[in-house]
Amino acid sequence: MIKGLHHNAYRCRDSEETRKFYEDFLGLPLAGSLDISETKTGRETKVLHTFYGMDDGSYLAFFEDQATPFDFKDQRDFDLHIALEVTPEDLQAMLDKGNAEGMDPRGVADHTFVHSIYFRDPNGYVIELTAKMDDHDRHMNPATNNARGILDGWQAAKGA
Repeated sequence: MIKGLHHNAYRCRDSEETRKFYEDFLGLPLAGSLDISETKTGRETKVLHTFYGMDDGSYLAFFEDQATPFDFKDQRDFDLHIALEVTPEDLQAMLDKGNAEGMDPRGVADHTFVHSIYFRDPNGYVIELTAKMDDHDRHMNPATNNARGILDGWQAAKGA
């Protein structure tokens, strides 16, 4: 049975540039690095896989592979984003830090159950920092939030 998230992995342009954002700016410590020279099928490769630790024991991970083309492009928030939980105090502190460092953060956005700010990492990924509001758990409880009914209504409207 699935116990939780170990890591999400994404491509990166440059491992050190990525480290500076995730470790130096966001404060996620570099927890591991794998210099991969051979794939599991025996193919020669040159890939660096890095892991950044979060307080819950999970990781954000990145692959730098300069030999294999990858289409890095800016993503819209709705297309792809990585949402990381912080305290309300840390949300404001990171907004201030982002402004001070010229990172052009967006927000604070009120999503009813969380407040969020947004940055772009060096790879173009949207990073959302989010702080739970007091009624977060009620909003995320399928027994009270009509999640299935909303999804079913969406699907029905698509078929119309």
